[in-house]
Amino acid sequence: MGTSLVRLLSEDSKVGSVRGLARRLPDWEVSKTEWSAVDLASDQSDLVREFEGAHAVVHLAWAFQPTHDPAATWRTNVLGSMRVFDAVATAAVPTLVHASSVGAYSPGPKDHTVDESWPTHGWPDAAYCREKAYLERALDTFERVHSDVRVVRMRPAFLFKRESASEQRRIFGGRFLPGPLARPDVLPFLPDIPGLRVQALHTDDAAKAYHLALRTNVDGAFNLAGEPPVDAELLGEMLGARPVRLPRTAARSAIAAAWGLHLLPASPHLFDAVLRLPLMDCTRAYTELGWHPEHTAPEVLEEFLLGLQQGAGAKTEPLQGRKVG
Repeated sequence: MGTSLVRLLSEDSKVGSVRGLARRLPDWEVSKTEWSAVDLASDQSDLVREFEGAHAVVHLAWAFQPTHDPAATWRTNVLGSMRVFDAVATAAVPTLVHASSVGAYSPGPKDHTVDESWPTHGWPDAAYCREKAYLERALDTFERVHSDVRVVRMRPAFLFKRESASEQRRIFGGRFLPGPLARPDVLPFLPDIPGLRVQALHTDDAAKAYHLALRTNVDGAFNLAGEPPVDAELLGEMLGARPVRLPRTAARSAIAAAWGLHLLPASPHLFDAVLRLPLMDCTRAYTELGWHPEHTAPEVLEEFLLGLQQGAGAKTEPLQGRKVG
């Protein structure tokens, strides 16, 4: 998300400068952009100094791993985010844009969409959802105490782009999962798991929504998703593979076994959450931001799968391209 947004902001003639904060400084030069090394898991970073004079802070930092150590992700994702919020207030930054997620939502329907008023209590067994939901409550308090700060919460669907393929393969499938396997000729069938129906969005489209939120006097939450929803039937049509019904319990048992043996980074708890995530209605983003995604969900996934096959990446440490197999 960060690379897409930094690129977009650097191309905006109304943006004077961009300060990019990252734990590991990237080998990537962008016009009007300077980098600072910041680790949110440590309280040694002077966030107030970094934020002073900024017109807005966009908070995107998030750690997905280690999934076997939720205390470690809590330190970065929750405690680190709260340091960001406190520093925004101390530095008197007028606008805070926070990257929430569809994962913050409580379980919801798969046959119709919900708007931003749907409860954000997450799925308590999954660290990712638990942390996203906790920060929604933290921001509720922040807004009451700091009414002078305009707070925007973005709740995007699953984000993909070609350059993120190698990173996402490592995060969710593991570093040894061969990217070239994501080809129609090696996938004769696809598991069709009840409840596995989600939304996808191109990261560049999400960045445009963030950009519009910075330039528009809005606040509150915005759902962001592409169309149509993604399920086994759609993927089967894309890949020329036949969907085969697979019980939830069988799929979860396989994931739990691989995760327990440290063969798979994605936890069975996150799998449980994905099966329960609601489909989102993006009307508010359409009407109040004037936002519309340029990529359909099949286009997003086609680009991502091609990136998997090619070991695509970018010039930042997390996005480093790497091809296995």
